[in-house]
Amino acid sequence: MRFIYPAVIEEKEDGSFHASFPDLTMCEADGSSMMEVLRNAVSAAHDWIDLELSEEDPVLPPATDKADLTLKENETVRDILVIYRMHEGWDE
Repeated sequence: MRFIYPAVIEEKEDGSFHASFPDLTMCEADGSSMMEVLRNAVSAAHDWIDLELSEEDPVLPPATDKADLTLKENETVRDILVIYRMHEGWDE
């Protein structure tokens, strides 16, 4: 399965980056570069989705439209793609 959620990427004063997901409660990632924070954001979103799908009644929220997000001057938004394999050993 493929999931796409927007992540708000904030550039901090020290040049590092922080990502948060408006739709995935408490799902965040950090990185020293844009590439690193994006890799970490994919991993964090995957872990969030994996945990939710392991629940008895999983609830995956709909993705917010990027146009509906209000960003600060030091923020940008990126779509994060997570490929989640439902069965071990199954290959797309």
